[in-house]
Amino acid sequence: MKEAEVIIDTEELAEFFYAELAGRGYIPGAEEAEVLADIMFDFLLLKCIIDEEKDEEQPSPKD
Repeated sequence: MKEAEVIIDTEELAEFFYAELAGRGYIPGAEEAEVLADIMFDFLLLKCIIDEEKDEEQPSPKD
């Protein structure tokens, strides 16, 4: 099976959920959309569909 690199941004996922829910007549708050995005991300990790990589822009912990 071919491996592909997929980048999943939870902010983008939250915006997608918000737009999809709004288009179907549901108006979630921003917090609810973010929670749904986090749940979806955790589900994808659990099913080994994605691997979590730490953001390279984050500073390393100080010693």
